[in-house]
Amino acid sequence: MLVIVAPGQGAQTPGFLSPWLELPGVADRLTAWSELAGLDLIAYGTTADADEIRDTAVAQPLLVAAGLAVAEVLGASPDIVAGHSVGEFTAAALAGVITPEQAVALVRERGQAMAKAATITETGMSAVLGGVEEEVLAAIADKGLTPANINGAGQIVIGGTLEQLAAFKAEPPARARVIALSVAGAFHTEHMASAASRLREATADITPADPSVTLLSNSDGAAVASGAEFMERLVTQVANPVRWDACMATMIERGVTTMIELVPGGTLTGLAKRALRGVTTVALKTPDDLEAARAALESHEER
Repeated sequence: MLVIVAPGQGAQTPGFLSPWLELPGVADRLTAWSELAGLDLIAYGTTADADEIRDTAVAQPLLVAAGLAVAEVLGASPDIVAGHSVGEFTAAALAGVITPEQAVALVRERGQAMAKAATITETGMSAVLGGVEEEVLAAIADKGLTPANINGAGQIVIGGTLEQLAAFKAEPPARARVIALSVAGAFHTEHMASAASRLREATADITPADPSVTLLSNSDGAAVASGAEFMERLVTQVANPVRWDACMATMIERGVTTMIELVPGGTLTGLAKRALRGVTTVALKTPDDLEAARAALESHEER
């Protein structure tokens, strides 16, 4: 079984798009999608600095557009698709639930709405690495925080007010490290409720199609067969935790043997190397990685 996955916000790095623009069709796609995003995606992906592409309203359309453009170049036919956080929009387009154009336009609304929601209250996020999961989750609840990303492999990202995060870091769970993240706000928590409402309005006129391949949901790792249900999950996901651990559990259950992570790859394949032992992983970081991806595809087809 082949799964193609799309990373979420935070995967972007300055200049990551530059080498991909040399491939036929990529620059044309990104130029067209720049109009939908209301951003010069090529400039942000090539010459912008880290602070500029950290902006939620920029990072989200940039990641989705880049992933979709490179997926066209790769030309693979996966058995399963999944995305982490905003990467779910990439996955939804790959599965045919929405068009790439709809994905980019919706993510523009999502990114702007989440950036605005982050200004209401001073919030943030921290990564909690290690510790006993049950003890970590109990400590998170005790401080009134939300386990915004349960990523598996001993990694949980928490979100809440800056005061709550400071209190958690002052009394961390046993054998756990707490690392503050450079993000604009507490994504995938109750603090994003207004962003979810705005996204719901933006999706009102879209009639989604049912997925053409198995499409996994961040909310519980389930394979969702209804396009309408997946669209609803895309909306509620904004203010609810990402369960990437559950997505990987479903991949194991479905017998995934090969994972390819779209540009800018590395985060999700890194988690897979620890949680999905024996699965062949390829992270697409530059066009040089296409050779390894195609070799993995050939090996997968021969099984």
